[in-house]
Amino acid sequence: MGSLTESPTCLKASETTLDVALVIPLHGSAGMFGPSCELCAQLAAEEMNADGGVLGRELRLVPVDGSAPPLRVAGEVVRLIDAGAVDAVVGWHISAVRQAIAPRVAGRVPYVYTALYEGGERTPGVFLAGETPSRQLLPAMRWFAQQHGVRRWCVVGDDYVWPRATAAVARGYASDLGGTICREAYVPLGSEDFGSALRGVEVSQPDAVLMLLVGQDAVAFNRAFARAGLDTECLRLSTLTDENILLATGGENARGVCAAAAYFEALATPESLDFRGRFTRRFGAASPTLNSLGESCYEGVLLLAALVREAGSVDVRRMCLVGDAVTYAGPRGELRMRDRHLDQRVYLAEADGLDLTVVTEL
Repeated sequence: MGSLTESPTCLKASETTLDVALVIPLHGSAGMFGPSCELCAQLAAEEMNADGGVLGRELRLVPVDGSAPPLRVAGEVVRLIDAGAVDAVVGWHISAVRQAIAPRVAGRVPYVYTALYEGGERTPGVFLAGETPSRQLLPAMRWFAQQHGVRRWCVVGDDYVWPRATAAVARGYASDLGGTICREAYVPLGSEDFGSALRGVEVSQPDAVLMLLVGQDAVAFNRAFARAGLDTECLRLSTLTDENILLATGGENARGVCAAAAYFEALATPESLDFRGRFTRRFGAASPTLNSLGESCYEGVLLLAALVREAGSVDVRRMCLVGDAVTYAGPRGELRMRDRHLDQRVYLAEADGLDLTVVTEL
C-alpha cells in the first residue's frame, strides 16, 4: 500500500485485483486514529495476499480521507466506483460520513463499516463490524450500576448523529437500571471549550459522565474535567476512548476513566496476543499504538474477504444472501455475522496511568 497522500486516480480495478476504498480519518478530531487504521488494514491486506489473496485476486487498498465533510467523502467514493477503480469500501469513520456514503453505494459495491456506532443501519450491502449500544453501552452502564452504584448520569457529546442517537437509547438504559440521565450537553466537532458542559456537570452532580466525544475532543474534555477537579467527584465512561486518547490525555487527567470495546491492546486472549506480536514485528516497536479503532480496520478487511469467499464473487446481492453464514477468525476471536452485524465479545477497561487495563468481559 502506498502513502495515504497519494492520489488514487491512476488506479483501476481489474480481474486480478480486489481494489478496496479504505476510508479513514487523516486530520481533524479523529485524525489521531488514522495511522493505526492505515497500518492495521495494510497488515490484513499483506497477510491475505501472502496467503493467495481473495479468490486468487490480490487485495489492494485505495485511500480516501474520511475526515473531510461527509458529502465530499461520499462524492470521492462514488467517483472511484463510477471509474471502476474500486470493488468495495471498508473503513473507520464517523457515522455522519457513513450516512452520506451508504445510500450512494447501496447495491453497487459491498461496504464494510468498522466503527462502533449508534445501531439501526439497514442500507442494503452495508455490513457492520463495530459494536452497537445494546451490546456495548448497556452492559457497561449495568456494570457501573452494580460495581459503583451509579444512578445519576450526565452526557457530554459531539453534536452529530452518533452521540445524539446513542444518548437517546442511553436514557432508556438508565431508566431500566433504576437511574436517570439528568443532563445532556453537545458541542461542535473540534471543540476545545467545554466550560458550559463542565458547569452543567458541576450543577447536576452526577455519579458518572457518559462521554460521547471523538478523538481530540475527548482529550480536551478530559484535561478540562481534571483541571476542574471533577475527576474526584464522578466517573467517566466512554465507548470510544482508546489507547491514543489516553496517551494524549495524560495519566494525571484520566482518573476514573473507563472504556468499553471489543478490543484493547492489553487484551490477553491468544488471538489478541498473536495479533499484537505480528503487528509489532511488521511495523516495529515505534509504530502507532494499537487500539480498537485501528484493529477494527483489520477486522473489516477480514470480514470483506470472508464475505467475498462465501459469496464466490464481489456481487453485493449475493453477499447479502449469504451474510449470516459468514464466519472467520481474527484478533477478536472466532466471529460470525448476524443480521449483517458481527456477533462479538465486549470488554470493559479502566485507565491506570497511561494504560487501559481490562477488568471484565461484559
